[in-house]
Amino acid sequence: MNGGSVVCFGEMLIRLSPPGQELLLQLPALRVIYGGAEANVAVGLSRLGRRARMVSVVPDNDLGRAALGELRRWGVDVSGVRFGPGRMGLYFVTPGAGLRSTDVLYDRAGSAFSRAAPNAYDWELELDGAAWLHLSGITPALGAAGAEACLAAARAARARGVKVCFDGNYRADLWADRPGEAPAILRELLACADLALVTERDLALALEREFTREDELLSRADAAAAAFEAFPNLQRIAALLRSGGRAGPHQLSATMATRERSIVAETLSLPVIVDRIGAGDAFAAGLLHGFLDGQTDETALACGLRSAAHKHGVAGDFPMATAADLAAFDEPWMDIRR
Repeated sequence: MNGGSVVCFGEMLIRLSPPGQELLLQLPALRVIYGGAEANVAVGLSRLGRRARMVSVVPDNDLGRAALGELRRWGVDVSGVRFGPGRMGLYFVTPGAGLRSTDVLYDRAGSAFSRAAPNAYDWELELDGAAWLHLSGITPALGAAGAEACLAAARAARARGVKVCFDGNYRADLWADRPGEAPAILRELLACADLALVTERDLALALEREFTREDELLSRADAAAAAFEAFPNLQRIAALLRSGGRAGPHQLSATMATRERSIVAETLSLPVIVDRIGAGDAFAAGLLHGFLDGQTDETALACGLRSAAHKHGVAGDFPMATAADLAAFDEPWMDIRR
């Protein structure tokens, strides 16, 4: 699994949020931040020294061009991003604080990405030289065209021998108009995946059965066993594991299941949370970085966990950890519970 680039396919978004920890529109000001699940992974990989390429569609206006500029700023190849009719997708974030959870409001209907035809992408060209294709369940949630394009990308990757990383990223709000379609589409994408970043809840939705043991680790093991049986191409299942408060201090770990065994990573204490949005994408970037580096499953999982933990201390959507930052977790001043 050494070398090669990672192609990330999905929608870039503008995030609007109040300064500090104010409520949305409590003050007459909003901060503009670029993000989006797949773009976050691309930036995270680039920060870790990997070659990452974004495939997407943005509007041909100042907002779309600024989105490309932001990706270029962090070293992401944007040659796979094209302009199309429509608007820039938005989402609004009210940061969590104390007992108040973070709240997200989407405004992305009619975006240039969601309006793009499924055949707008030349996957033979886009996947040239790629080792991995990264997709998420957000893209098929945007509409039938997004679902078809996502499936076409996954199938093309399998046909070319490019490994597929699929992040379930289930968002009920985005599936609200087509809730009954989610399980079948997610099953098709999982069938193409080599690596799935999903929890037992994601697999329960896709497989339309429950995994509800009292011990969360046992539920994950049951779900993983069912997924490996259902999806022959699937080789690894990984996810973060949280305990503690919603917005305040908590503990972060991660799990990985292979067809032979289960791995539970070290537990990290997160005493201060600056911004947890994008932590799952940081986990994906760190994990892929480890695999591209030829690391063991245990070490790759540690890379993913440390990247996610680092993201909790960084404002905005993009993961900012470097390889040196991940190595610094071994320093004695880090509060790590083993």
